[in-house]
Amino acid sequence: MSNVTTLLGAEGLDATSWSNGPDHRYPIHAHGYDKVIVVVSGSIRFGIPGATFDLTEGDRLELPAGTRHDAVVGASGVVCLEAHQPTGTFDQPALRVAGTW
Repeated sequence: MSNVTTLLGAEGLDATSWSNGPDHRYPIHAHGYDKVIVVVSGSIRFGIPGATFDLTEGDRLELPAGTRHDAVVGASGVVCLEAHQPTGTFDQPALRVAGTW
């Protein structure tokens, strides 16, 4: 986790950790801030209108404020780091695969 924390810190992001057990579901919702999520272990699938993003270890998802999304945790559970950005930092959802960011 420290490598991911270091990478996010180099961007000025202060990330917090959260986790869920296998198959946990988040209903459709949105946030009033831009969000960065990085998977530390396990997997999670985010659904937004017209797209799905499957994240595994090291993958990063950037979600603009107001993006309606749901999520389903994979069969092994998930541990993520999450950081919030000011609204307007991102203009569209983006998946950044491990090793590319």
